[in-house]
Amino acid sequence: MNYSIKNERVVFNDHYKILKAQATYDTFKGESITTDRLAFHRGDSVGIVLFETDTDSILLTKQFRYPATQHGEAWILELPAGSLEKDETPSNCISREVLEELGYHIENPKLITEFYTSPGGSTEKLFLFYAEVASTAKTEAGGGVESEDEDIQLVKIPVAELGLYLSNEINDAKTMIGLQWFLFQKMNDIKR
Repeated sequence: MNYSIKNERVVFNDHYKILKAQATYDTFKGESITTDRLAFHRGDSVGIVLFETDTDSILLTKQFRYPATQHGEAWILELPAGSLEKDETPSNCISREVLEELGYHIENPKLITEFYTSPGGSTEKLFLFYAEVASTAKTEAGGGVESEDEDIQLVKIPVAELGLYLSNEINDAKTMIGLQWFLFQKMNDIKR
C-alpha cells in the first residue's frame, strides 16, 4: 500500500507546532483517498521505568499538567520523561531528564520499546527505557529546570503497592505501559 504527503506546512507555531498537509493513501479496497490532515508536532520523547533496588521502589514524578485540567485533574503521577533536543540520542536524553527531574545519575538505560503516543493526531514517538539505581545515585536536587517553569516532585512507590497505584492513581499511558511491563518482568522472574 502506498501514500503520499503534499503541501505540508506549519499552520501554528508556538511552544508546539501544528502541521497541515494533503495526504493521499491507498485503501484496503484497492482505491485511494485524498484528504487534508492536521498533526500535533511536539517532537519525540523519552520515558523510563526507574527501579530503586535498595528500597524496592519505582521512582515516579508528580507535576502539574495543564491539559489534564480539561478533565478536572492537574497533578499527574508519571514516569520520568522528557523531550528529545535536536541531535540528542534517546539514551542521552533520558539520562539528562532523570538528573534534571529526580537528581539521580543513571548508567546504561535499557531500551524496552518505542511507540506512538497518539498516532491519530500526534507525530510524537516515545522511547521507553528501564534502569536500576541505588538511593546513593541521587546526587543532585532534581525538581526540574526552573527556567522551564518545572516544579517536579519525586514519588517513590513500593513495588508491593504498584498494582494498587495502577488501579487507582495512574492515568498516564506511558506510565501504565511501563509499570505493566515492570510487573510482568517481576512475575516472570519469580516463575523462573
